[in-house]
Amino acid sequence: MQFSTVQGFLDYVQEELDANRLVLPTLPEIALKVRDAVSQGDASARELADMIVTDAALSARLIRVANSPLYRGAVEINNIQMAVARLGNLTIRTLVTSLVMQQMFCPTTQVLEHHFRKTWEESINVSSISRALAIFAPHLNADEAMLAGLIHQIGKLPILMLVENIPQFRESPTLLEKLLEKAHPAVGKMIMESWNFPHDLKPVASEYVNFQYDSGPKADYVDIVQVAFLQSITGTDHPACRIDCSTVPAFGKLGLATDAEMLEIESISDEIELAKSMLS
Repeated sequence: MQFSTVQGFLDYVQEELDANRLVLPTLPEIALKVRDAVSQGDASARELADMIVTDAALSARLIRVANSPLYRGAVEINNIQMAVARLGNLTIRTLVTSLVMQQMFCPTTQVLEHHFRKTWEESINVSSISRALAIFAPHLNADEAMLAGLIHQIGKLPILMLVENIPQFRESPTLLEKLLEKAHPAVGKMIMESWNFPHDLKPVASEYVNFQYDSGPKADYVDIVQVAFLQSITGTDHPACRIDCSTVPAFGKLGLATDAEMLEIESISDEIELAKSMLS
């Protein structure tokens, strides 16, 4: 099987989907339960805590996060119900989804290990920067911005699973890298639709590489992730480094100069490192 164009590969992806041979990644059950309970609007802290404690690893991480400098209060949190009460249902919903995302980046074979690890590390980097950049858009939620950064490359996961059995890509790392970069936004859009994510997060996975994207006068999560992504690749050989940032509307909507070294601003760099430590 040979593909001469990215569109040809995407057509193949759609055929595999239609034939139920390609399974898009799904959110872990605990994230779905918490999301649904919060969306219904009447879940108590006790009810959410009862759901979360069924996952011991998640519970431990959530308590650690609740006591981290990003969220810490005067009293130490030592159980999930306290964490939910302090952080609130909406923050808990976002954090649970963010903290379980790593489960989806676990390779099933050694061939995939490098790409899965690289994608997850890039996602953490962009996610951490996105959370810090939310300070420039007070109408947006910092935790939602963090989650937006984590999902920006989610389209790469099913591509990696699919190409593992296609020699054309398995035997050519360069060709695989090109395919991942060109095809993952379209596949990411499919995943966002299947996950039924909130309306304001859905476009992130497909639009963050559309550098003329402009949804209106106010910055949205695509804008934040776009700027975070461009900051994350500064100084690398990524093709997007050739983009003239002065033509990217996202910078202006966040009130940022296109030549600003945001990662060197002490308050922002501290926030980034704190978020990284929370997600790693």
